[in-house]
Amino acid sequence: MDIRSYGEEELTEIAEIFGEKSFRGKQLFDWIHGKQAVSFDEMSNLPAGFREKLKETYPISTLKIVDKQVAKSRDTAKYLFALPDGNVIESVWMKYHHGNSVCISSQIGCRMGCTFCASTLMGLERSLTAGEMLSQIYEIQRETGERVSNVIVMGMGEPLDNYDNLVRFIRLISSDKGICISQRNITVSTCGLTERIRDLMKEHFQITLAISLHAPNDEIRKQTMPVAKKHSIEEIFQVCREYFEVTGRRITFEYSMIRGVNDREEHAKELARRCKGQNCHINLIPLNEVKERNCLRSEDSDIQRFKIILEKNRINVTIRREMGSDIDAACGQLRKKFLSRTGKN
Repeated sequence: MDIRSYGEEELTEIAEIFGEKSFRGKQLFDWIHGKQAVSFDEMSNLPAGFREKLKETYPISTLKIVDKQVAKSRDTAKYLFALPDGNVIESVWMKYHHGNSVCISSQIGCRMGCTFCASTLMGLERSLTAGEMLSQIYEIQRETGERVSNVIVMGMGEPLDNYDNLVRFIRLISSDKGICISQRNITVSTCGLTERIRDLMKEHFQITLAISLHAPNDEIRKQTMPVAKKHSIEEIFQVCREYFEVTGRRITFEYSMIRGVNDREEHAKELARRCKGQNCHINLIPLNEVKERNCLRSEDSDIQRFKIILEKNRINVTIRREMGSDIDAACGQLRKKFLSRTGKN
């Protein structure tokens, strides 16, 4: 693995293998995750011989910006990063009054096949390492000169399809010896891989779990999300109840509003019935349309009506603030455009 994927204990073992004192592991962790060094040459308090051995053995997963789009409002920027192996991934930086948020990718592409998403158009290339996930945040902090306080793992890919690297990433990003982002400020989104949700609850993280629901019933969900053929809505709601019981963390249900598919009055009422008694929050998302897909964004009036019906049924609900609508904001759009332009797809 790239060295940014390692924790302090593992870096201490590496130092000892190279004949160094154990405290060198702590220093190495501070350089990699505290100071976010991009080369071993920066690590001035490490012996030169040790640094040379590290150079020969371990890469640092630095990223290169190959494209950047900034919204007219200046509060959102989308980055296209090149990885050392030539693949490209996307990240989104969003500026709020309470701090800066970054939405990162967990995979190169995606194999979940959701019909409204650009990330799945070319399938899954590979999963990202924990270091590559961290590097998206480190590079954006370096480029903007501003601290990131909130992280959303909701970009390209299905995070729970990259489970081990996701868990490693959460531990590293929330370490008080590194960048120290509170787990309560980390959101992980999943389309509903129930076995992995049960694994995640055993980690006892204090993150926010967001479920990409996008439908009030299995019939509609199967039209847009192939994963629904394996995991029913009832199964998802059951595991969400278990997750809340174990972690005490309220679940967020993400609901993209797709015109004529899931945005009718009867859909809102059915969703309200299903959520009754569930400790949850519903986030209504005005769809970012993808030209290669046939899904259209719901009318604003339909989104507002949907919200009012849920509120009347005492369901916690918000409409996601639209940011970056004038740039390629939907997951996978910028990567798809880049690959088409360079003839790589």
